[in-house]
Amino acid sequence: MTDRVIRLTDAGRAQPLPPERLDGPARGPSAHGTAVRDTRARPLRDLRISVTDRCNFRCTYCMPREVFGSDHRFLPHAQLLTFEEITRLARIFVDQGVRKIRLTGGEPLLRRNVERLVEMLAGLGDVDLTLTTNGSLLAKKAAALRDAGLKRITVSLDSLDERVFRAMNDADFPVARVLEGIAAAEAAGLAPIKINTVVKRGVNDQDIVGMARHFKGSGRIVRFIEFMDVGATNGWRMDDVVPSAEVVARIDAEMPLVPVDPAYPGEVAERWRYRDGSGEIGVISSVTQAFCRDCTRVRLSTEGMVYTCLFATTGFDLRALVRGDAGDDAIASAIGRIWRARADRYSEIRTAETAGRRKIEMSYIGG
Repeated sequence: MTDRVIRLTDAGRAQPLPPERLDGPARGPSAHGTAVRDTRARPLRDLRISVTDRCNFRCTYCMPREVFGSDHRFLPHAQLLTFEEITRLARIFVDQGVRKIRLTGGEPLLRRNVERLVEMLAGLGDVDLTLTTNGSLLAKKAAALRDAGLKRITVSLDSLDERVFRAMNDADFPVARVLEGIAAAEAAGLAPIKINTVVKRGVNDQDIVGMARHFKGSGRIVRFIEFMDVGATNGWRMDDVVPSAEVVARIDAEMPLVPVDPAYPGEVAERWRYRDGSGEIGVISSVTQAFCRDCTRVRLSTEGMVYTCLFATTGFDLRALVRGDAGDDAIASAIGRIWRARADRYSEIRTAETAGRRKIEMSYIGG
């Protein structure tokens, strides 16, 4: 182990649950369709569930190999939430107002029989159920995921250039295999397919226009994401960030774009469509255009910790309640207290000092 190794659980210690406010909303589940709101009046709408802290890639902006090497200790299976525990918590979150659930990781398709979890979550009713993957196992899993009830999928793909992509995933994984997975997802009926591209200056920013051109007219939506200071191991520097405004300008210069109104309140990606009607792109600008004021996301880690921000340093332990025989009402009350006490706005107050804090790693909490 090198001196750069940071144990995920060091930053994951649970903080005490917030006290119930005497003047706050009633305890227990919210009325169906009514989301609990935080201190900035943001509703609880989106739940991201990490199903594993493991990944078969070592992307330099997420799980750098010098930190997550062969001797890195991942969470033992007994500490992970079971599918039944995940589904129970998800159902309670839905009662609190959640209408969108995204499965993440690590790499979620590494979790054995993850399609069974998809089937269980699909049974929760009118919930937008989706999953983010690096695409490495998607060709094998796409049909089973769709049959289980998955509605759509997002695939991470940072470059179409073979040399650049292999260097970024640091697992010598070829572009063609990811493209095969995307094709399999389309054939299975998972739509729309979104392609997430993290842009890092001097690494893959030369591929921005080529990426847009490749998927233009295909029905697949590329979303360019600013390189973020998630966790404490990816060596983030502001100089490495390519602002979304620059991304849009580069593409617009060759394939004219026009802005598109958000599809719903709190949509993270800013949307642009091609002027010739051949599709659209998105940009996600957490660094240069903070969208904290509209953030409706809560994150559940694979071991049952709840985090109210992607850039959190601590979370709240729901697994202890689940395995301590707490009833659904007690768990719902805890979730409501956590959200009503939420005041996170990290991207609005980011500085060199805050960027250096020991935050939860993205591979542990999901993107």
